[in-house]
Amino acid sequence: MDITLLLKAALLGVVEGLTEFLPISSTGHLIILGDLLNYNDETSKVFKIVIQLAAILAVCWDYRERLIKMARGLSSEPAEQRFASLVFIAFLPAAVLGLMFHSTIKALLFNPITVASALIVGGLIILYVERRAYHPSINSVDEMRWQDALKVGFAQALAMIPGTSRSGATIMGGLIFGLSRKTAAEFSFFLAIPTMFAATAYDLYKNWALLRIEDLPVFAVGFVASFIAAMWAVKSFIKFISNHTFVVFAWYRIVFGAIVLLTAYTGAVSWSHP
Repeated sequence: MDITLLLKAALLGVVEGLTEFLPISSTGHLIILGDLLNYNDETSKVFKIVIQLAAILAVCWDYRERLIKMARGLSSEPAEQRFASLVFIAFLPAAVLGLMFHSTIKALLFNPITVASALIVGGLIILYVERRAYHPSINSVDEMRWQDALKVGFAQALAMIPGTSRSGATIMGGLIFGLSRKTAAEFSFFLAIPTMFAATAYDLYKNWALLRIEDLPVFAVGFVASFIAAMWAVKSFIKFISNHTFVVFAWYRIVFGAIVLLTAYTGAVSWSHP
């Protein structure tokens, strides 16, 4: 058993779990870290799918009571039917556009330079949003209309560009469209469930031939690391945004992206290119 490979798996799993639901782009971090660790072969494609699945299962577990309540009420409770319809409406833009452009985006944009650029642009957008006058008109998911959900859904579609951040796009979009910080974050978490399950299923289908039984220990280590890290990150994030803005995430994105671009420009790191 390759201990070095298991350590890489644990590190990548932790990074996926910590970054998936923060507005700093988990995909971007995995692309950059995978490049640094030289773990970007064919097997790594399936590995990243597995640890992403672990992160979304962690959210399902964390919100299990709300999800069970919704499932039980779908046939008879108008409030639960309405909530499910909002999530479905918000899911549609990314689903449709993802099917249309998934392969092209992966072929052309999944590289550290694109990620670094998107991190910086996204950070600047967060700073802009935070400097605007903030007067939320929607303080809970129950107050959202289908139009609000659709707008957030189109914001989420922007996250197909690696480095943008799915959670960052949906949360910032939510703030622009009048959602409170907590409402935007919680709706982002719920919207992540069908979005990430669909993306995971599609990626797994496309890469099914790459699955090998000998990779199971590596996948297991990454899965567990991602699940635990995501559980901690989601709870901590909700607490953090109750009393703080997203400015710290904006500056993190800008600094991180600038470092990657600087190392590429100076030749200090030989980043991969499309």
